Amino acid sequence: MPEKKRRWAWTPKRWTLLGAFLTPLIIMTVYFAYRQMAPFGSSSLLTVDLGQQYVDFFAYLRRTLLHDSSAIFYSFSNGLGGEMVGNWAYYLLSPLNLLLLAFPGAHLTSGIFLITVLKYGLAGLSFAWLLLKVTRQDGLMAITLATAYALMGWAIANQLNIMWLDATILLPLIFYGLIQLMTTGHWKPYLIWLPIMLIVNYYMAYMICLFLILAFIWLAADKFTTWRNLARQAGRFALASLVSGALVAVVLLPTWWSLTQSKVQYTIQTFKWRFELFPLKTLSKFFLGAFNFDQMPDGPANVFVGALALLGALFFFVNRKISLRSRLTAGIVTLFLAFSTCVQPLDLLWHAGQFPVWYHYRFSFVICFWLIWLAAQTLTLDFRPGPIAIGLVTLVVALGCYYVEANLKTFKYLKPSQFWLGLLFVVLALMLYTFPFKKHWTYPLMIFVIGVTEVTANAYLDLNNISYVSQGEYGNYTAELQRLVDKTQQADKGFYRIGKTFLRTKGDAFQTGFNGGSVFSSALPKTTPTFMGHIGVPDGDGFVEYSNGTLLTDSLLNMKYYFKDKQLSGALSGSSMLPASSNKADLADYQVVGQDHWAIRYKNPYALPMGYAASDQILSLKNTTADPAQYQANWLAALTGNAQDQHLFTAENFSQVAFQNINQQSKITGAMLQKKNLLKPGSITLTFKPKDNAAYYLTMGSTVNPQNATFTLNGKSLAQYPTYRNTVIVSAADRAKGQTIKFTIQLKKGSLWLQNFTLYRLNTSRLKQAVTQLQQHPWQLSQQSNRQFTGRVTATTNHQVLNTSIPYSKGWHATVNGHPAKTYRTVGMFTAVKLTKGTNRVKLAYWPPLLNLGLLISGITLLLVCGSWAWLRRHHPSA
Repeated sequence: MPEKKRRWAWTPKRWTLLGAFLTPLIIMTVYFAYRQMAPFGSSSLLTVDLGQQYVDFFAYLRRTLLHDSSAIFYSFSNGLGGEMVGNWAYYLLSPLNLLLLAFPGAHLTSGIFLITVLKYGLAGLSFAWLLLKVTRQDGLMAITLATAYALMGWAIANQLNIMWLDATILLPLIFYGLIQLMTTGHWKPYLIWLPIMLIVNYYMAYMICLFLILAFIWLAADKFTTWRNLARQAGRFALASLVSGALVAVVLLPTWWSLTQSKVQYTIQTFKWRFELFPLKTLSKFFLGAFNFDQMPDGPANVFVGALALLGALFFFVNRKISLRSRLTAGIVTLFLAFSTCVQPLDLLWHAGQFPVWYHYRFSFVICFWLIWLAAQTLTLDFRPGPIAIGLVTLVVALGCYYVEANLKTFKYLKPSQFWLGLLFVVLALMLYTFPFKKHWTYPLMIFVIGVTEVTANAYLDLNNISYVSQGEYGNYTAELQRLVDKTQQADKGFYRIGKTFLRTKGDAFQTGFNGGSVFSSALPKTTPTFMGHIGVPDGDGFVEYSNGTLLTDSLLNMKYYFKDKQLSGALSGSSMLPASSNKADLADYQVVGQDHWAIRYKNPYALPMGYAASDQILSLKNTTADPAQYQANWLAALTGNAQDQHLFTAENFSQVAFQNINQQSKITGAMLQKKNLLKPGSITLTFKPKDNAAYYLTMGSTVNPQNATFTLNGKSLAQYPTYRNTVIVSAADRAKGQTIKFTIQLKKGSLWLQNFTLYRLNTSRLKQAVTQLQQHPWQLSQQSNRQFTGRVTATTNHQVLNTSIPYSKGWHATVNGHPAKTYRTVGMFTAVKLTKGTNRVKLAYWPPLLNLGLLISGITLLLVCGSWAWLRRHHPSA
């Protein structure tokens, strides 16, 4: 008789895994429901970067996978245009993100909620699986430790950095692979999980790889038998790590190229061996609730793991059942991790040579893992610490608690009630460790209740300190912007950019699918903010915000349409759901093509096409001026070949300047304003009256910003993006002949330096002549997509180029009349191709640099690995 197949059954281990998955998932789901997060209410999980950056990339992911695959490698929603491999590798390659495909539009926040709670649950599941595989933990003990891991302080503090949470899921699996590699020689788990981590998020994977070196050192000492065996283990570890990287070279190499254009250029070249903070300050983070908003931009490492895990890790070092060699090595690893949270060079090492902008000590999830792992070696049913062990641990804990209590006033994020509650859990944990009846069923139950209660309380206290974007704020804004974009794109199928005078985030173009000029991305090439700073647009290392365009930049950058928020009156005044970022007075020169209750749509008659025939003087332009108005004029003159265009902007005098509680100044530009009486308001009002209908602009240096002063234009608050590090150019008036224009600056401090503060008049008639000249020979496109353009353009002389507003990249490849052609970089930013006299058929196509090499390396490595496994399976079935 054939043997019957065994039925799948709920074994104790499977119940443990289910409990480890559901416990953190349910805890966080209940909390989010209590906070009325979508889909449970009117709030959302969007906060800080999740609301200002990541949600826009998620919207891009949906649109790209469902509607426009041409944007996978390159997207013109990425600022003025940019490669996307680096963004995919950092933000979007988590498999769980595919769940977002089922959540369109404003419902995207519900999808974010789902993958967030799933990541908490999966982190608990993977850690419990590790415990069941390689330790003596099971049942409620394993569930408690797994929940402590899933809800560790790092995971709670960084849940908004949702793409990092995959690291907590994969770290236990990679650690298991390392153990298998060293103890049994089996490569497969390591060669599966580490490459997956490298694909999902290379940044967190880098930190895990550093931790694996430390873990290998400890495991080598813990499992040491002979030096020959150690050499074999080291060889296997090094080779398996290299093979893991080679398997995913198809992702890593293009990503590396992307980083060389962006993040790598900000790498710190020098450092000092010094403490970033007093080392003992981190002890305060072991108490529950020790986190608030102020800890995001700066603060000690988030290392909370709960009293049970922390004391378990301490007892590991006094547990005589564990070899002295293992304990000493673990102590060295622990000290290295501890010093990494306060010593500058070690901090830089973990962050790949760059100081983090917000979210310091991002690697502290490995510290939490390490502490809980050590606790798992100790917190067994047969562990009975002796009086000396109890005394040593109690002394260490008492000294730590004394330091925190003595300095409690300096820890603004830790309330006295939280300290004493944390101390209560420490006492309960000590009592449990000395509990005499550990094999009684009540012991693991008490462990579970106390351990899970503490980490749950920590999550609730931490997150109660954070505010979130409401569902209406996100959904209503997104729906209105999408309506404006859809109406524009339905009426005009061409390739153009859209500007706007309002923003919710700098990633609005990703969110609603249009070609824009703003972006916030960790993979932003350095050339983009550098260029934007030159033309007077707010910029930073990872963002640009095109809120300060002029008639000239709008023209040259193909800003064919503009959306302007309506200024509502009466009871609705100030209630617009479209937060203003620019006054944009020069929209008076554009044509109204539509409007609704919230916004007006404009068409720019001066907008140049994506490409056109221009003078080859643009190839030799060395534009070094720091004045954005002159920079723009020089740019135009090089395109037209007309030196007169360099004088497009002229400086104008104010007709009247009034000082209130400020010392009189004879010269405004560069003046240092000083209050006469520091206790009274001080302001300066500058008046001018245009003699014609030209456009007028103000330039303001980085010191003239909303942190130092408030600005009003004709009695209304000046809408201006608040963060800029270079001189910006502000639209002050247009078509305002004979009108009195008043600009008031009210000081917030005792003094203000009017850096680069100048009034300019734009010669609109000259601008029209120049634009008309450049519009005569456009690049007439027959094919267009995010990564390929094909069309014809006519050159009237041999000294012309096809000038485009496509950002330059080695990934763009050109052919002219079927022959490969060299691409040139103009104004440090854009792509140009030389033309021959007559009609030229020009094609530009984008392909990520190093992608082909990555495909080759990954393909060969995969074949070798699969071939090796097949050979071993045939010749060594038991291997």
